[in-house]
Amino acid sequence: MSKDYSKDLTLLGNQEVPYNYEYNPEVLETFDNDFPNRDYFVKFNCPEFTTLCPMTGQPDFATVYISYIPDVKMVESKSLKLYLFSYRNHGGFHESSMNMILDDLVKLMDPKYIEVWGKFTPRGGISIDPYVNYGRPGTKYEEMSNHRMMNHDMYPEKVDNR
Repeated sequence: MSKDYSKDLTLLGNQEVPYNYEYNPEVLETFDNDFPNRDYFVKFNCPEFTTLCPMTGQPDFATVYISYIPDVKMVESKSLKLYLFSYRNHGGFHESSMNMILDDLVKLMDPKYIEVWGKFTPRGGISIDPYVNYGRPGTKYEEMSNHRMMNHDMYPEKVDNR
């Protein structure tokens, strides 16, 4: 018998979902992880992230990479899309936006490990690529978080969103 994943989800398959143009973490939904005893990464690449510069009101564009090791709960992808869309008219610096995304997803899912990396297109001749991560305190995932932070971006990368 197939498990009904949609019983608690209100957005998936719903054609009447309103799009919020203002920051809205309440749109996020979760579902149960079928493999909570196994470590594995879930990765999202979001190449159409948009937010507003809080000083000029001009749009900032980025590809946002979200990678996490789930525990009991996982984020539902349509709700994540709507959540990221809700940044469209939000005035926030790049660093703040990436930290807010991380904080909201940690609060929502309580993952074992998560990282959020925003690769913003250049404005004024410079790009800003904030990286933030979290590992559950007192576990090997906290050690993983520290290791990944200390070794993050040590080698040149291929950047293809700009």
